[in-house]
Amino acid sequence: MAYALLGLVMTMTSLLPAQQAEPVKQERKDAQVGMQQTPSDMRPEAGGGELTGALADPKSFKIGAEDVIGVRVWKEPELSGDFVVRPDGKITLNLVGEVEVAGLTPMEVQQKLTGEFGKVLNSPVVSVQMRAIRSSKYYITGNVGRTGMFPLVVKTTVLEALTLAGGLGEWANKKKIVILRGKERLFFNYTEVIKGKKTEQNIEVQNGDFIIVD
Repeated sequence: MAYALLGLVMTMTSLLPAQQAEPVKQERKDAQVGMQQTPSDMRPEAGGGELTGALADPKSFKIGAEDVIGVRVWKEPELSGDFVVRPDGKITLNLVGEVEVAGLTPMEVQQKLTGEFGKVLNSPVVSVQMRAIRSSKYYITGNVGRTGMFPLVVKTTVLEALTLAGGLGEWANKKKIVILRGKERLFFNYTEVIKGKKTEQNIEVQNGDFIIVD
């Protein structure tokens, strides 16, 4: 009888670690999933969202204030990270301090940072990528599929912009779409353009444009 009770206690004891370990495994699994997820403000979204650097040409896109750039220094995690470009066009990095990046392409910033880190490190390997585009954008409002702010990363015509916004609504005024550009009021006739007429109306969208669809 004593041997039976002892065996039962040992069996129950052997089960306890497995029962306690399960929540730990789940927490680790949840943490791994969380690390794999992209922060909501970095996901590519049309209308009210931002765009990752996936579509930004590293050789031509000009970085501006409020953009987020990712700097990676190989084997130097404490020097790496995502940095928001300040209104003065600079970012601050460990070891090298303030660096002006506004007006440069990601490739130019990469070369510049390689030189800066090269003053304090031996042959640093630096990579620079766009994480979020906030400096160049346009807005669409009115009778379209999705309204809001749209990042302007590549050359985009008015027709392309309207398509990215989910197209015109059923009751939209297709013949008199207005583009506000500073003090200018430009007009776009959707019906004519899709028929191949007066295609000069299909201008490229510029930073800060407001496209209004009644």
